[in-house]
Amino acid sequence: MAFALSPLPYPADALDPAISAETLSFHHGKHHQTYVDKMNAAIEGTAHADASLEAIIAASRGSNQGLFNNSAQTWNHAFYWHSMAPSATAPSADLAGKIDEAFGSLDALKQQLKDRGVGHFASGWVWLAEKDGKLSIEETHDADTLADSGFNPLLVLDVWEHAYYLDHQNKRPAYLDAVVEGKLNLAFASENLARGTVWAYA
Repeated sequence: MAFALSPLPYPADALDPAISAETLSFHHGKHHQTYVDKMNAAIEGTAHADASLEAIIAASRGSNQGLFNNSAQTWNHAFYWHSMAPSATAPSADLAGKIDEAFGSLDALKQQLKDRGVGHFASGWVWLAEKDGKLSIEETHDADTLADSGFNPLLVLDVWEHAYYLDHQNKRPAYLDAVVEGKLNLAFASENLARGTVWAYA
């Protein structure tokens, strides 16, 4: 069973000016599509052909780097699109309470997300995650993912340069500030927390 490219959950211009329609046309329509296409080619005719994306990620970690990279990047990007919204959304009461417990306030969480994103060396991802009822900020490098990590990912920020270069050039702090302050989808994070299990690719 071949996987389809996960559609954007909003129009291509919905995140402008934080992220332009031009950036999304390349990032979603070309980068994300390429990961999906390479993964589909790699699993065709194999035992992975009818597996879930999450199972493919777990099975290929440490044993098939090419398949792992493309399957993890397929998952990470789909999760990233949902981690943003045309306008910032509010956390549920449960998530708000856990944010206060872990970080002191929502503003403090936002600042830590931005700081960790700015400080992340080279390419990768910065996550808000939950494990054993506690929230934390986690980082993964390159294509690595929390999809099979034991954490429950709540939202993610992409800090690969192609996520922001057309709009912000090399100014990663400007990109992170625009997304975290104006586009962060804490309603999606709340849904992931309430479900208590890792989000499934669709």
